[in-house]
Formats: sequence, structure tokens, C-alpha cells
Amino acid sequence: MKYDINLNIHYTAPEEVWIAIEEVYRSMPYWAGYNKEVRWTGTEIDLWASVEPSGIQIAGVMPESIWDEWYDSLKNKLTQSLGYQIGEPEEGFDFKYWK
Repeated sequence: MKYDINLNIHYTAPEEVWIAIEEVYRSMPYWAGYNKEVRWTGTEIDLWASVEPSGIQIAGVMPESIWDEWYDSLKNKLTQSLGYQIGEPEEGFDFKYWK
């Protein structure tokens, strides 16, 4: 299934936030490293992440049966690491850093 979501992490966040985000990314299943962008790959899995004005964008394909748990885990780990609730701005999650 195809996904294209944004998270409430603004590109103006300080350096320590980006360091924490990278640690979370690396901890996620299917981590494939960097190839011009952050990637997670596997059988029927090809996700990438980028930093956009609308927040961190994560897009690509992943079976729905894996996505639900993977995405919940990503949001939970980011929330715990960054110290504020991470989710999609379209669902009412506010940006903490905004310059």
C-alpha cells in the first residue's frame, strides 16, 4: 500500500532534535540508511523520509499489515525521544519548533 504522511517536526528544529530523530530512524525495522534520503527497505517495502516546509514527510510503499505497527512505533519513539506528541498536523498535532 502507498503512504504519504507528514509529521509535526518543523525544518527549523534545533540540531539536537535532528540527532535524536536520526537515532530513532536507525532503530526502526527495515532501516536501510541513506541514499540521498533516509530509507527503509525490505520485501514489498520502500519508504523514504525528507524534511519539508510542511514537516517531515514519509512516503513510499509498505504492506498495510506492517505499516500500522511500524508507524505507531515510529510516532511513539519520536514522541518519547523529543518530549512532545508527534503526529500529523492535519490531525491537529502542533509544531513545537517554528521560526
